Amino acid sequence: MKRAIISDIHSNLEAFESVLNDIESQGITEIFSLGDTVGYGPNPVECLELVRKKVAVCLLGNHDQASLYDPEGFNNSAERAIFWTREQLENPRIAGASERWEFLNSLPRIYRDGDTLYVHGSPRNPLNEYVFQDDIYNERKMERLFSVIPRYSFQGHTHVPGIFTEDREFYTPDEVNMRYTLGSKKVMINVGSVGQPRDRDPRACYVVLEDNIVTYRRVEYPLEKTIEKIMPIAELDSYLGQRLRDGK
Repeated sequence: MKRAIISDIHSNLEAFESVLNDIESQGITEIFSLGDTVGYGPNPVECLELVRKKVAVCLLGNHDQASLYDPEGFNNSAERAIFWTREQLENPRIAGASERWEFLNSLPRIYRDGDTLYVHGSPRNPLNEYVFQDDIYNERKMERLFSVIPRYSFQGHTHVPGIFTEDREFYTPDEVNMRYTLGSKKVMINVGSVGQPRDRDPRACYVVLEDNIVTYRRVEYPLEKTIEKIMPIAELDSYLGQRLRDGK
């Protein structure tokens, strides 16, 4: 079994297409997406259509949900981006609006495959809870998170890739030489972000799961093209483009 696991595309078509090309170059045909296909970026319709065509399992992210309903707990920049995204998705002049809404409405919050859990946010709050690197010092939170994991959990949401172990260790992809072997102990794997990396590496990030080996992949993409698309759109804060250069 060889599976690509992606997350947080955030309407970044250039990053998504580059990742899809990288996945295809490895002969991988099964793709799981952990949510947040839309939000922040300039191409929500195109990214959603690609997900519908290319992704076997897609979860609901908090930005996906916010595009369906009113956004809650979002900062002003993210909220404005969501309202603009909604306008694009429901634009009757772009064919397939009803099918896009139907697809978003059908997305699950959790997917289980044997002893592996797939979520967007966290195992106990699949949509909204963040699990940050510093949470390894919060013993109570980590205990509760690991108590609901069958054995392994794959997640996104923070846009920061890394491995959380049951004994409260955190490893960046670089610290494990981009490969991690799943064993008998419980772990949470953050797969990073395709369209909005925030670990100070501007390259798109995702993982490949092959048997019990998790491999992180970093993919360069023409980010200046994405930035050029964002800048003229008044509803998208220019910072949403500028931050792509620094991966933060």
